[in-house]
Amino acid sequence: MNMKKGFTLTFALKCFGLASVFGLILTTTGCNKDFENTLPQTFKNDTAGLGAGKKVLYIVVDGITGAAIKTLAPANIATINAKALYTFDGLADDKRNVITNAAGWTNMFTGYDYTKSNVTSEDFAGLNLATTPTIFTRIKSSLSTSRTVSIASTPLFNDKLAGDATIKQNVSDDAAVKAGVVAELNTNNPTMVVAQFHSADIAGAANGYTASTPAYATAIQTIDGYIGEILTALKARKGYSGENWLIVVASNKGGGVSGGSAGSNIYNDPSRNTYVAFYNPRFSKTLVNQPDPSSYPFTGSAIRLTSTTANNGVAVLSDANIGDFGTTGDYTFVLKIRSTASNQSNYAHFCGNMSNYSAREGLNSTGWDLMTWGDSYYLSFAGGYTISAGTAIRDGKWHTLAFKLFNEGAVRYVSLFQDGKKITSVDITGKNLTNPAALHMGAGKATVATDGTDLWFRDMAIYNIAMTDADLITNMKKEISFTAPNPDKLLGWWPSNEGTGLVLKDLSAAKKDFAVTGSASWGYFLEVSPVVGGNITDLAFKNVPNGIDIPVLIYNWLNIAVPQQWGLMGNLFTPTIVLPTN
Repeated sequence: MNMKKGFTLTFALKCFGLASVFGLILTTTGCNKDFENTLPQTFKNDTAGLGAGKKVLYIVVDGITGAAIKTLAPANIATINAKALYTFDGLADDKRNVITNAAGWTNMFTGYDYTKSNVTSEDFAGLNLATTPTIFTRIKSSLSTSRTVSIASTPLFNDKLAGDATIKQNVSDDAAVKAGVVAELNTNNPTMVVAQFHSADIAGAANGYTASTPAYATAIQTIDGYIGEILTALKARKGYSGENWLIVVASNKGGGVSGGSAGSNIYNDPSRNTYVAFYNPRFSKTLVNQPDPSSYPFTGSAIRLTSTTANNGVAVLSDANIGDFGTTGDYTFVLKIRSTASNQSNYAHFCGNMSNYSAREGLNSTGWDLMTWGDSYYLSFAGGYTISAGTAIRDGKWHTLAFKLFNEGAVRYVSLFQDGKKITSVDITGKNLTNPAALHMGAGKATVATDGTDLWFRDMAIYNIAMTDADLITNMKKEISFTAPNPDKLLGWWPSNEGTGLVLKDLSAAKKDFAVTGSASWGYFLEVSPVVGGNITDLAFKNVPNGIDIPVLIYNWLNIAVPQQWGLMGNLFTPTIVLPTN
């Protein structure tokens, strides 16, 4: 093929299965003059340029967090990023146990996490290389003339993982790693060179893993200098113009407090936060970020309770004491609600313990209620319509309503919140928020035909503390969960997402359920909104490069066919690349 133009290969994230080579989309484009001319003019346009001259330089930077790299912007790493698919939000893995150096190394050199490699402790206990072979082993068995070299400042790294490397060198420190890599590039013809740097992790463990920690920042900048010297030696190779190098720079793990509870956001685990870059002079700059938390959809089933002049749907709690807030004490109440009514309504007491829930009126002199007023609502208590929210909820969208009760000395206050904003605080000293009636959801029957309600309910929770304003504002848009703040303070939690039946289960320790009667049904919804969102799921942690993803790309780069029975656990990240042709 003789063309005057190159090809642009489009970036895609693929779940790795049977594919063993880059599956990329080709479109013609003008030659990009900004790229360094490092590939030979006779470079053949086979699949992603697979062919002679493909090599790998794999630089492992132990304990360097992506957050620190982002803040410090070391000069040589910044140069790499300009022609790389890279991330500051990478993950050592997507697990919630305590991460170790050994586990991080094993992830990134086998393509299997600890659930298959069994490695969790620093001594590599449980490692079975027969079932989870390393990159060195796979290359040795697949490429008969290959030369793989591993130069490490941590002897255990080589001893446990580099047994099938052609050459392995245990050296005294990171400076010696750099010197060894430079010597290898100057004198030999390697297929893959691995450099393992450990000084930043030592500094971080002793002083803290933050960019503002001088010892840690200095160690990172020193390693960046070593990377610069290695890149200079690489480009000075006599045969460099005929070679095609994939350069991988990746942390084995981050640093700091490690591990989390079930369902926790792994992106918030600093010990797993990594920097990963896949570089080649012909790659385009592609930054991969973690998903925006505001983009998580709020989706699922919800109980839908309607009211007309003829009938109404209501859910009544089995224990009339829950939701009684008395005249003193600290509490927090949270509820997600959606109104799809065609008309405004008034005096529809849709949640609380103060009203007669079979009709619109009938307020008692004690207790509390949330009540519709036009397109908005009131927080009512002790027989009066006291706090006007002043914000619309009859718009067909989900909203989170919340209030907290707290005492300051002898004065009791209620603060009302909606959709991540504090509306007001009111002195309610002396008001009694206890009532013999049970807590309910759903409005009473309408007084006129145009006053009906159509309300969807989700995620009601009551806590026996007054959350801080900051915690409530930050977390109220999310779904309640046992990983949300203060799960031990729940007096009741009703997700109301069963999707079938007439019981709304209480997932708190109290186990007091709502019974649904009347005009009720289940509805499905999906909404992406800045004011309400679903919780993060484990699939979100696959959106960025994990340690186990790195071997997948290396095998593809070296054109090593990967049979499905290998069972690699990683995904294939493929950069944007421009290939010259002539």
